[in-house]
Amino acid sequence: MSISNKSANKVSLSDLPDLLTIREVADILRVSPLTIKRWGKRGKLPAIRINSRGDRRYKKEVIQRLLGVEIEE
Repeated sequence: MSISNKSANKVSLSDLPDLLTIREVADILRVSPLTIKRWGKRGKLPAIRINSRGDRRYKKEVIQRLLGVEIEE
């Protein structure tokens, strides 16, 4: 039986694309994907809808601001 290494699962904001999925945002913020959807409905975390299914994407800059991370330009 192997022991999983949690540090291998850490997410770095600089390595992520400009638009993030619900799962990526949930992993970064350490909340459930359902929480991300609820925050979107309440206006706390605005989503961009893409494709005909209406999949949600979130701007990396918004997530960084929510975390209080300085945005480098």
